[in-house]
Amino acid sequence: MAKKEKELKTNAMRLLDKSKISYTPHTYECTEFTDGAQIADTLGLNHETVYKTLVTVAKSKAYYVFVIPIDAEIDFKKAAKVVGEKSLEMLPLKELTPLTGYVRGGCTSIGMKKQFPTYFNETIEKLSTVYVSGGALGLQLELAPADLIRAARGKVADVIV
Repeated sequence: MAKKEKELKTNAMRLLDKSKISYTPHTYECTEFTDGAQIADTLGLNHETVYKTLVTVAKSKAYYVFVIPIDAEIDFKKAAKVVGEKSLEMLPLKELTPLTGYVRGGCTSIGMKKQFPTYFNETIEKLSTVYVSGGALGLQLELAPADLIRAARGKVADVIV
């Protein structure tokens, strides 16, 4: 009898399964970093429903995660104020995988090596469904925004330009 091919499960998917949160995985061909707009276009998704995950570091050396629409830019001043820091900057790329366990283009707010304070831009609350990276290149997860926020133990704030 042939072995059944094992379905790919990322940390994010395992965490969602454990929390009994339903999601739909969407896969696409990808071997290297692709920006969110290209991914949305590849999957035929409305750009407003696809969100990207940004990892930042403060002067205090604390880390913060922000999940914002793919076509938006983080407002570092607003974001710093929300988390009570003087300033924030993007985490250097070489530190992303060791810190989060995820690669660029596959980083998601769910199931990182350590739970960091996570903030979702307030526009997410207007959506019925949202798409975020599933924790690997070539994988997006579709789920309800409230479920995503709960899974990431996140908060909602205005953090974009």
